[in-house]
Amino acid sequence: MRNTRRHILGQLLVTALASPFISRAASAQGKYPERPIKMIVPFPPGGGVDLTARLMMEPLSKELGQTIIIENKGGAGGIIGVEAMSHAAPDGYTLSLTGAGTLTAGPHLRSKMPYDPMALTQITRLVRMPFILAVRNDLPAKTLPEFMELARKQELRWASGGIGTSQHLAGELFTQMSGLKMIHVPYRGTGPALNDLAAGIVDAYFGDPATLGLIRSGKARAMAVTSPERWPVLPDSPALAEAVKGYEAENWYGLAAPAGVPKPIVDRLYAAIAKVLAEPEVKKKYDESGLTPALLPPTEYVAFLKRDSVTWGDVVRKGNIKIDE
Repeated sequence: MRNTRRHILGQLLVTALASPFISRAASAQGKYPERPIKMIVPFPPGGGVDLTARLMMEPLSKELGQTIIIENKGGAGGIIGVEAMSHAAPDGYTLSLTGAGTLTAGPHLRSKMPYDPMALTQITRLVRMPFILAVRNDLPAKTLPEFMELARKQELRWASGGIGTSQHLAGELFTQMSGLKMIHVPYRGTGPALNDLAAGIVDAYFGDPATLGLIRSGKARAMAVTSPERWPVLPDSPALAEAVKGYEAENWYGLAAPAGVPKPIVDRLYAAIAKVLAEPEVKKKYDESGLTPALLPPTEYVAFLKRDSVTWGDVVRKGNIKIDE
């Protein structure tokens, strides 16, 4: 009986001593955010990932009542920026944009990842969109059938934002399914790839919506899109599935934080993002940029990531794609 009483008294004492700390932690979460939030974009400026963050920056800052600071930290197909985020404190003040290359394809491409993608705190998928197959202006092919025929006769050089990026894998899936022998030219991000496409240094580019600026300015041509059907943003551009039956590739960007971010903070971020992306003016800007808001709650987003990992894992294995460490 005495031992039982001592145990109970001991537990009460521990609870009493811990209560102030628990209260302060809960209070801190309840007041989140109390200072500026850093959002790491793991690619150079000028790409779709960067655009996604910048379109959200001002309205999300207003909704949260704190400044959103964007930091571009490119390299290794987005891995460097996401790794930097993964080492930050799990307090909700360091976030990172993510995509297939950094979460779902990366583990299949590398013998070892510098972080565990599924251990990160996954907040939401933000947007989805097809990839755009764009070509240099002076490419002789004017239609998708002509492009396919030209690619059979000569080795065309196609660019991506880097080895292992979702752009690369979309192009790899296309060459696998079509049987075309095209030369992949990886770049360190979308911006440099777009510059060389405009200069005619590469023949084609599997790109994100940032490519629309080049197309609309007349510096490149849209040959096709990777959605299973034609895309309303480029209604005159056929789907690659019209030439390669069954072909489909989806691009998407999400938002993650370091492992261990408390659920109240995750819920606060998700609710704020959902509210912002539902605002007509914000949604209009995303739509005009070719980025379709496609939020998923954290649990549904994790399930989506697992399915996406299976898809790109098959492409990586078939293509025997590896990234040298």
